[in-house]
Amino acid sequence: MVTMQDVAQRAGVTKQTVSNVVSGRVAVRPSTAARVRAAIDELGYVPNLVARSLATGSTRTVGLFVPTVATAFYADVVEAVEDALEERGYHLLLCTTRLDGERARRHLAGLTSRSVDALLIAGDQDLLDHLPLLANARFPVVLCAWETAVPERFPVVTIDYDYSGYVAGRHLRELGHERVAILASPTHAVRVEGFRRSFADDGLTIPDSAIHMAPEPTFRGGIAAAKAALAADPETTALFATHDVLAVGALEAARDAGRSVPHSLSVVGHDGSPEGLLSRPTLTSVALPKREMARQAIELLLRADATSGPSVISRQLLRPELVVRDSSGPPARIRRSPHGSVHRT
Repeated sequence: MVTMQDVAQRAGVTKQTVSNVVSGRVAVRPSTAARVRAAIDELGYVPNLVARSLATGSTRTVGLFVPTVATAFYADVVEAVEDALEERGYHLLLCTTRLDGERARRHLAGLTSRSVDALLIAGDQDLLDHLPLLANARFPVVLCAWETAVPERFPVVTIDYDYSGYVAGRHLRELGHERVAILASPTHAVRVEGFRRSFADDGLTIPDSAIHMAPEPTFRGGIAAAKAALAADPETTALFATHDVLAVGALEAARDAGRSVPHSLSVVGHDGSPEGLLSRPTLTSVALPKREMARQAIELLLRADATSGPSVISRQLLRPELVVRDSSGPPARIRRSPHGSVHRT
């Protein structure tokens, strides 16, 4: 096995100089650093990360919690975090809760005794009740993509979810929609209230009966919630789904019900995920700045690590952007036959 001493001898420098080049924490003259890197490449030297962490007290590793990697949203967040860490010479330790509160508790309890330099928690599902486990953590913690009430002791970089719901509602109102329904996941109360507020601005109320909870945040869950919404009120002219995957399911439910999109029914999603671009018609959606959120969260986290913890609790809200595509348009006019059946023109 090639050692750091071997590299030092080949490059004609001290072992400490090699260590400085490898860690990047101490400036080394460019010509010397180039000589050391050439020796590393020539000998195939691989740094012993365990030994380095024992010597420096740092593992150059950041833990990341996400509920799942099975959705486009969290997959994008994981990739963005990994890219941001790689640029700074850090490694990623990924944990998924899989929407299991007990699994989340075990992971958090284990991390408090593990050698990570910092922890990023993306998404608030199944974690809020377990955050007290981090009270004695010896590393900084930052939250991102957090929608429920944020504990005061933690910094957070997240999305303005109230605004994301509001901008989706304003889009449908400006198109002229009045009879709408919402397809939601139970944890999306903030974006639902933002959507309702956009209608309230025009004196219109979205009743609780028009809010349909998806049995699961999946394509099939979207189909089920959309079918329930259209059965409850056949005169509904638009659906807002709090996940793009629910909206894509709603497009399928509309086809099954003989409702053309957007002529007979408009559908608006939330996330700006790739599946919205692949749907037919393409999906109007509120696009979230996932990569910017991940980048800012990592910067805040590593800045806190460098100073042994943040001196000021930071709250950063990023605004999403509505991307209008083919699934939304003005409502069709509705007329009733003498027998009470509904026709749209």
